[in-house]
Amino acid sequence: MHTDPSTRILITGGQGKTSSRLAQLLIHQGNPIRSAGRGPSKIENALADHVRFDWYDDSTHDAALQSIGAVYLVAPTGMHPEDVMIPFIRKALDASASRFVLLSSASVTEHDPVFGPVHQYLKEHAPEWAVLRPSYFMQNFTEGGHGHTMRQQGQIFTAAGDGKVGFVDADDISAVAFHALTDKEPHNTEHIITGPESLSYDEAAAVINRHTGLAVKHSRITEEQLAQSLAAAGIPNKYAELLADLDRRIRTEGVEDQVTDTVVRVTGRDPRSLEDFIRSHRSWFEQGLPAGEMV
Repeated sequence: MHTDPSTRILITGGQGKTSSRLAQLLIHQGNPIRSAGRGPSKIENALADHVRFDWYDDSTHDAALQSIGAVYLVAPTGMHPEDVMIPFIRKALDASASRFVLLSSASVTEHDPVFGPVHQYLKEHAPEWAVLRPSYFMQNFTEGGHGHTMRQQGQIFTAAGDGKVGFVDADDISAVAFHALTDKEPHNTEHIITGPESLSYDEAAAVINRHTGLAVKHSRITEEQLAQSLAAAGIPNKYAELLADLDRRIRTEGVEDQVTDTVVRVTGRDPRSLEDFIRSHRSWFEQGLPAGEMV
């Protein structure tokens, strides 16, 4: 491990999909961690401590960075996370941190808005760094928007059309993050992380139907309708428009239609397939569904 045992790995992102899984991986391998978020931690372990942390409240930053050797960076929701993240990274560099791993997106390069400026800053200023650029999470079908609309209406709503996505399990993303944080040699690169195949949402719905017996349908909506729906769910308007435009790019540019070997190359194991993920979550799909949605 590259980290000194007297220092901890700081994990931002609270109880997020990758942060919570990464915390468990690190603890299981004996790495002391500090989780940071606005809510309390659910982790009870001698190797873990927790601090209240808010990207937009810099009075919470010093305590988070005390005796930290590496940082997992999960951006706050918004169009300009660099406004708070870059000053935090500077402070971390001035303290004890030398390694940084940023969670970005397969659709967002270092030259794009939102995660791009932070990606560029790490590349130029951090001695040890990695940027994770995963495709869309398989957990979107069991947590968050798609899970909710499938349970309520038996439908997956997107503006992606026939565009394909290399859906990836959050467990696989977290495993890559683990290695990026703990491997002796820093990765000093970006990692595009996908599952083993690229599927359209029609094909994903068919996988769900085949392995759960549900009549789930992919319903195609416009970017404007998607942005309005996301905004109604509490996402800031500009960010909702950005997410909706990513669906347009999936449909018209194929930005998520790719399969990489990152998971097996970095972790030594094959990435999980959507079929396996859906099979293992069959009981979730069978709970709370509207009457008549079983076939």
